[in-house]
Amino acid sequence: MSGHSKWATIKHKKGAADKARGKLFAKLIRQVEVAAREGGSDIEANPTLRTMFQKARDNSVPLDTIERAIKRGTGELEGVTYESVHYEGYAPNGVAVYVDVLTDNRNRTGAEIRSVFTRAGGSLAEPGAVAWQFERKGVIIVPGSVDEDELMEIALEAGADDIVAEGDTWRVTTGAGDLMAVRVALEERSVAVESADLTMLPTTVVQLAQAGEAKQVLAVIDALDDHDDVQGVYANFDIPDDVLESLSA
Repeated sequence: MSGHSKWATIKHKKGAADKARGKLFAKLIRQVEVAAREGGSDIEANPTLRTMFQKARDNSVPLDTIERAIKRGTGELEGVTYESVHYEGYAPNGVAVYVDVLTDNRNRTGAEIRSVFTRAGGSLAEPGAVAWQFERKGVIIVPGSVDEDELMEIALEAGADDIVAEGDTWRVTTGAGDLMAVRVALEERSVAVESADLTMLPTTVVQLAQAGEAKQVLAVIDALDDHDDVQGVYANFDIPDDVLESLSA
């Protein structure tokens, strides 16, 4: 797992109180709305909506809130029209950063994202500058107590690409279009799923062995994560566990 993924997991486990939870809800609802607008309200026929619906439920978003978001997306209820935009840039130490955004005002958001990069010590780059360093993948996290052979049999048969042990969990990697199929296969065999999400995985990583270097990069990542329009921030750094733990203490 990249350092960014580990950092996000640590922050999630620390539980950044009600403000962060409310912001997460708002982002998830927006993702559901856009998925419904682009692919329709039928969860079975719209795999993106199915993934976003399950992600919202995993994070305890109320069902009626999700259903209203779907109706706004399909036009049954009045709502704001969001546009999907991607931004690319760099954090300090040559770390590539890819940002997923949903916005109702591309010009405003573009200026704000540029400002966030600059104020946090990074820089916005031209489209295509760093995207080639990432692959869109599905990632499922499963408790480490699950038997390796059983997990491998179920996941690979369902179409997973890879299974890797990471601390006290397993990371199951899938193609972007196979995420839900693999998740369903695991749950049907009573394998607990801690999380399942679409992400951008780096093809190469920048090692950040010093706490000072890591702190500089995390400042950019956290500032971008905090922007209301930002749905996901992906970066190609890796930080040793001991350094990461010291920064999260």
